[in-house]
Amino acid sequence: MNEPLIYGIGNPLIDIIINAKDKDLNNLGLDKGVMHLVEEKRQKEILSYFSELIPIYHPGGSAPNTLLACSAFGINALITGKIGNDKFGEIYIKQAQRFGVIPALVQGDGPTGSSIIIVTPDGERTMNTHLGMCRHFSKDDLDIEKLSRSRFLYFTGYMWDTDSQKTAIKTAINFAKKNKIKIIFDVADPFVVKRNQEEFLQIIEKDIDIVFANKSELEILFNTEDYNISTSMLGKIVNIAGIKLGKKGSIVVENNTQTLLPPRPIIAKDSTGAGDMYAAGFISSLCKGLGPIEAGKIGGFVAEEIIQQTGAQLNLNKIKELSLTLF
Repeated sequence: MNEPLIYGIGNPLIDIIINAKDKDLNNLGLDKGVMHLVEEKRQKEILSYFSELIPIYHPGGSAPNTLLACSAFGINALITGKIGNDKFGEIYIKQAQRFGVIPALVQGDGPTGSSIIIVTPDGERTMNTHLGMCRHFSKDDLDIEKLSRSRFLYFTGYMWDTDSQKTAIKTAINFAKKNKIKIIFDVADPFVVKRNQEEFLQIIEKDIDIVFANKSELEILFNTEDYNISTSMLGKIVNIAGIKLGKKGSIVVENNTQTLLPPRPIIAKDSTGAGDMYAAGFISSLCKGLGPIEAGKIGGFVAEEIIQQTGAQLNLNKIKELSLTLF
């Protein structure tokens, strides 16, 4: 078994993708562009509303999407998280095997988590997630031996949704710091940041080596609508950051120095997975020995590839093709 370069912790979810209009979000009372945590009953209500449409199913989840792509880029990547001992869980395991991820998913008695992703014509995605077994991931599910042999620990802010998950992440952080393992944190989503603003700022300053965030998340994190100000504030508390600006490209922060990376002229179809693929390109670049600015360029390129298609994950052959071009 290959030793992991990246030890990733996340929520393995089955994505249920539906193409809809802004009026549908209004009718359902949904805030556009954010992730809503919902119960199974609410998911059924949303699916009933769209009963005449045919959804697309993809194994997903933010951190798992990133780690699947890293593995396809040729990086020894491990993903752990909790799934159910059910049909969706089996689909997930097979997907991980196909991408070559080091297997560390934990199965429990309950449903595999799922997320209804409503995509509007402007490419924005609005998520309605029922975490299922993901909520029960705990510190006892960590494989400390594999973590000890990893170079990077990667997780997202979505792991702050239950105390059990949060405790597992804090346990992993403490171990990583003692063993000089670089810690990468994607703050994940504006609503997640809003719920955990103070704690996120504390861990970024105290524990994190590399941060990923977008403009909206930074606004909430630092209480300012000026991303130039929030980026500068972030640069004062973390050494390396990748800031996603959407149509304006991205910024890489390294030792409080900012580098703006302009975007390519493309037509966005669906923003689902853009942040996950940015992280995959960035982390894979670091694993291959490239510096943060070059990693930011590649992360941006991979993100621009995913938003030109529907769904949160690039085709396996497409990632391998990109790998030959980019690295």
